[in-house]
Amino acid sequence: MKPETAAKKLGILLAAAPEEFKNAPVSRDTLNELLETPPTWLVQLRETGPHPRPVVAHKLGVSVAGLARGGATEPLTTAEISELLKKRPDWLVQERATQADVHEENARVKALNAYKRSLPAR
Repeated sequence: MKPETAAKKLGILLAAAPEEFKNAPVSRDTLNELLETPPTWLVQLRETGPHPRPVVAHKLGVSVAGLARGGATEPLTTAEISELLKKRPDWLVQERATQADVHEENARVKALNAYKRSLPAR
């Protein structure tokens, strides 16, 4: 697979990966090996970043679109994410509330669908 795909599967930013990873195709076996026994560079990259947008969004508890609305378009390090969580800017508070509403609505719909499935067929 392409290095871009492997980086997404590993949850890392390709630009921050070592050159040998960026410049060579990654086999499924190699990917599995990286997942099972990650090398030092991968462990450090996952711990400190910079992180790709989906990882940043997850760590902040917002959607990727929420990051864009908040103006956080660049990859962030773990320290920068921690700082944002401490400062709690207005956009982050709003996006976290929006994300919580989305999760609540999804749970409501899931429960409603489960209830409908439990009813006898007409």
